[in-house]
Amino acid sequence: MSPGTRALLAPFVAVVGLGLALGGCTYREAGPPEAHFKEFDAKPPKADSVTVCHAYGCKAQTQFTFTANDIAELSLVMMSVPRDDSAREERRALAHAIGWMERRVAPAVGTATDRPSMDFRGSGDRSQQDCVDEATNATSYLLVLDRHGLIRRHAVERPFAKDAVGRWTHWAALVRDKDSGELFAIDSSASANGENPTVQSAASFYVPDSGADLKPPETGVYAATDAGARPPGAGVLSYGANGTASLR
Repeated sequence: MSPGTRALLAPFVAVVGLGLALGGCTYREAGPPEAHFKEFDAKPPKADSVTVCHAYGCKAQTQFTFTANDIAELSLVMMSVPRDDSAREERRALAHAIGWMERRVAPAVGTATDRPSMDFRGSGDRSQQDCVDEATNATSYLLVLDRHGLIRRHAVERPFAKDAVGRWTHWAALVRDKDSGELFAIDSSASANGENPTVQSAASFYVPDSGADLKPPETGVYAATDAGARPPGAGVLSYGANGTASLR
């Protein structure tokens, strides 16, 4: 390479090198979730009716209405999962509730076979969901829970995205701890349909922010069941074959 060519390429190489060194991440603007639905031409929840996104990027949208019995089941989930009255345990309950709601809507929407993560085969396939679909749906489910007073310690925020050099842009639902102000990502896309989503500090999620504490995902949110120890008398939540929750 000639000295002249090296001189011409030097600024470009420096910028790319800086990007690789810093990792880089991008947030979408925080705020109420309504803007996200508008951005992807999706309908926000209306009462207990949600528009479920699928086929990647909300290409397909199917309406589903949660029944009074569904809300009663979700109330039981939100009441029985927490092992103490803390924001962390409420997040754990939210993971269980979102997993339950995914399993509930799947037969009607056709997403019971949704695979973990995303792949090129899934684009346009109505049985599959990418991170945009999952973040949008999880936000809709959170808004239904919030409407019924089942979320006390968190506010539902606009879904957000993070990316970096060499990494796909990744979307997740977002909640804010009302006491601490800390934001938490709720990511349903890493697991198969109906498994509890990952919950993690937004600053540490996917591409950690510069200077962020590298907090791992919170425990007990990886699968549709949770075998975590609970204090005496707290009860154990189990699911029947038809998805009905029961406390014992």
